Amino acid sequence: DLLTEYRIVAADGSEKRVRIVGGLLGQWCLWTRKAVEMQAALRELSLSGRDIQSSWLTLAQELTDANAAIFDATNGFSGCIPGIHEVLRRQGLLAGTWCLNPNETLSPGQAEEITRVCEAYPHLTDDDFIRVHLGEWLS
Repeated sequence: DLLTEYRIVAADGSEKRVRIVGGLLGQWCLWTRKAVEMQAALRELSLSGRDIQSSWLTLAQELTDANAAIFDATNGFSGCIPGIHEVLRRQGLLAGTWCLNPNETLSPGQAEEITRVCEAYPHLTDDDFIRVHLGEWLS
């Protein structure tokens, strides 16, 4: 959690407050441009010591909702890889959602959930960036 300040108490009783400044692990497989932008902004905010704006909490909730749909949290993450593939397929980056295990497919209702979050949170996606560059990348 890049927003949370953690309080670490050492054995001697001294206290240190720290924030995680790494990446958004789930976001490095898709919507990467937006993930890079969010991680950079949150890192800068974390290092500055300024208070977290409430808009970041809203964004965190939206990202959690989107990740739940894509990574298939409802079904114990059984459609995790196909969910990632589905987003990449919709962007034109993959031809299909196939996995090495042919039984690994989108869970029932997962495609609709992905549609819902993509429509609800277009600001989380990098669809426009992909659309602009897809031709050159695939040529």
